[in-house]
Amino acid sequence: MSHNIMLLPTFLQRRYFIFPVSVGRFSDDPNHRIYRSQGAINEFNIHFVVAGKGYVESGGSIHTLQAGDAFLFFPLEEQRYYTSEDDPWDVRWVHFYGDRLKEFMIEHGFHRSTIWSLGQLRQITEAHGALYEEALQHKILHETKLSALTYSFLVEFMGQAIPLSDVRSGAGGTRIPELLPLMQEKAREPFDLAYWAEQTGVSSFYFCKLFRKVTRMTPLAFVTLCRIQFGKQRLLEQPDVPVKQIAAEAGYSSASYFNKKFIEHEGMTPSEFRELYVKKE
Repeated sequence: MSHNIMLLPTFLQRRYFIFPVSVGRFSDDPNHRIYRSQGAINEFNIHFVVAGKGYVESGGSIHTLQAGDAFLFFPLEEQRYYTSEDDPWDVRWVHFYGDRLKEFMIEHGFHRSTIWSLGQLRQITEAHGALYEEALQHKILHETKLSALTYSFLVEFMGQAIPLSDVRSGAGGTRIPELLPLMQEKAREPFDLAYWAEQTGVSSFYFCKLFRKVTRMTPLAFVTLCRIQFGKQRLLEQPDVPVKQIAAEAGYSSASYFNKKFIEHEGMTPSEFRELYVKKE
């Protein structure tokens, strides 16, 4: 049995967007069982399973969670979750609060499910570990760092989490986080929606739906961001290369269209950006 728990006080004056209440880990405990009635705690909590198996009761159903699965409870919600006695889970968590967090989480769609699947455990496990170590070593001495590390953990969760119902229905959503580095690498090539949909084994229509659910943007919007990022880098690193050439290198056959997309994202033309940021000798 292994219990690692760090508890932190709740600040009456909330100076930070997000702050932790507790961070910890339960493993190899066949008796780990939690029930909190509705209204019992006024804080968020995220748990993610690293190994073993457990159960979460939500929406009148019992959900089985395994490694890579997670659950999120909003403040004041009824909470019931427990480990498998035969295969006790290694589950890690953060409880946290913030005055504007509820609106933030709803705006990003995290009110629509309690049960989630994560694409990669390594990043969120590292973020959790960094937060735990800071709380263990320094308690509340470094408030700003605690807040920043909690936000980093939340961002990792939000960047990967897909409703588990979508994953288990064969939606193919877990493939999308894996595809993003390759899509970024190939962003300057002509965009082929059918090709990327084929990589996930779904139709082009459903690929777009899944992509928006995972990234909060369309596939083409992601490709555009990658192209703009490349263009900005080239504008700074190659101040003598014509904008028309950089547009072509970024994946745009039309310099005017590159200008249009650049203005939409950066609020200025590529030439104005270069003029503003390139050092003059």
